[in-house]
Amino acid sequence: MKFYNRTSELAELGRLYEQASAAARMTVITGRRRVGKTMLALEFARGHRSLYLFVSKKSEPLLCAEYLEEIKKTFDVPVYGEVKHFRDVFAILLDLAKKERLTLIIDEFQEFFAINPAVYSEIQHLWDVNKSACRMNLICIGSVYSLMHRIFEEAKEPLFGRADRILILRPFSIKNIQSVLRDYGRDEIKTLFDCYALTGGLPKYLEILASDGAFSYDEMLKLMLNEHSPFLNEGKNLLVEEFGKEYGTYFSILELIASGKTARTEIESILEIHVGAYLARLESDYGIISRRKPINARPNARLLKYFINDNFLNFWFRFIYRNRSAVETGNYAYIREIIDRDYATWSGLMLERFFHELFAGSGEYNVIGSYWEKGNQNEIDLVAVNDLKKKIAIAEIKVNRARINPDNLKKKSDKLLGAYQGYEVTWLGLGLEDAANYL
Repeated sequence: MKFYNRTSELAELGRLYEQASAAARMTVITGRRRVGKTMLALEFARGHRSLYLFVSKKSEPLLCAEYLEEIKKTFDVPVYGEVKHFRDVFAILLDLAKKERLTLIIDEFQEFFAINPAVYSEIQHLWDVNKSACRMNLICIGSVYSLMHRIFEEAKEPLFGRADRILILRPFSIKNIQSVLRDYGRDEIKTLFDCYALTGGLPKYLEILASDGAFSYDEMLKLMLNEHSPFLNEGKNLLVEEFGKEYGTYFSILELIASGKTARTEIESILEIHVGAYLARLESDYGIISRRKPINARPNARLLKYFINDNFLNFWFRFIYRNRSAVETGNYAYIREIIDRDYATWSGLMLERFFHELFAGSGEYNVIGSYWEKGNQNEIDLVAVNDLKKKIAIAEIKVNRARINPDNLKKKSDKLLGAYQGYEVTWLGLGLEDAANYL
């Protein structure tokens, strides 16, 4: 699959590269696995004098030997003696950057924690001493969100404050997914939505689907649900390292959220443990969930729901992890039956997210959210507000648009509209067939 999008990220990397002609610059690229961090860095480095180093899980002396071989392929540099520490490799590269501008990409940067945590202090010292005298454009890539946050954003860590930019890479937008699908001859709104719902716009997943020509609902599920599927263990592969030995508790919480248990009280009543600290870490440390309140709620309001941010992980915990016994016995037909039975309900929630993103992308509103009252009464799927123009759009969203009752929607909005006196109100009933009007 060709390289798509990332226009703003490439432009920002270009600006930092130009700045590195005067003094070294450090950029961090982070985001969940499969989001295309490495591809972005390599795409940017095309045509530049660059070096790519991958931090694999091996001893520091073996890594250094590997890195020296890579350096010798690109640069004419004499190396004397045996180099066993990364600080010496980094010093060599800083010296090279004093003679010419150099883009250095270090991938899986967080793995130094397991190899030799002192590397971060050593890099900090060498960087501080040499930054003003060399022209290195350093790009550090990391997938484990919690560790990358710790390395660069916790005040007690040696590299705190050293990064000139921290770029958090997001999945492709709906319009980006549409561009991919069109290049493969698929322009149906239903295909676009199913692809969005099941992959969340992760470039790696789209690449896998593209290589198999599997973009429709049936094709995607056939690829996902078989003994050789790269998707069956994906959630576990992504998150076990993040969560460590407590991953079982985190997985149970995420399974419940994906199944519609979005309130803390619901989760605690089922698991029979206090989950406040786990939810806080899932939100703040790992960036996997978000808390949401009704659109006009007060800051201290207790009307709170939790949602999994990532569409694919939402699907994985709802259908695959929840049915892991069937996965272990290879009964993929059973899982497919469950998905076919529940997909309309689950995809209804994804359709709400789909329209939230489309409305956000329109640039017409400064606040977009949902609304509900105590006891989940008077739920409204989408509320979009333009405070400058005093306009508000209130929408009900259903897979089957024929089931929308416009009069009921207006009744549910009575209390909400009390906070928006004088606003011009637009009432909307939205189904998938309406999505094309917002693309």
